[in-house]
Amino acid sequence: MLARVVTFDGVTSDRMNEMKQEMESGQPPEGLDAKELLVLHDADTQKSLVVVFFDDEDAYRRGDEILSNMPTDDTPGQRSSVTRYDVAHRQTM
Repeated sequence: MLARVVTFDGVTSDRMNEMKQEMESGQPPEGLDAKELLVLHDADTQKSLVVVFFDDEDAYRRGDEILSNMPTDDTPGQRSSVTRYDVAHRQTM
């Protein structure tokens, strides 16, 4: 499993609430084969961390291309970093 971790700056609480409503009521971008989405937000620093999980390299590659080409109006804030990680361990409690 692979994770695409993106950091956004300038994410206000109002914008995060808008994004939450859009994500809950909408569909993922066409062709995105993600298994899970995790969005973290720090209102005090106006930063957000978005983690998208993919099953394999092909799904990650397609997902990275789709997400990298999203219009900035569709993102929480200004993208400051994008990093690929291998998921070493995942557990729900």
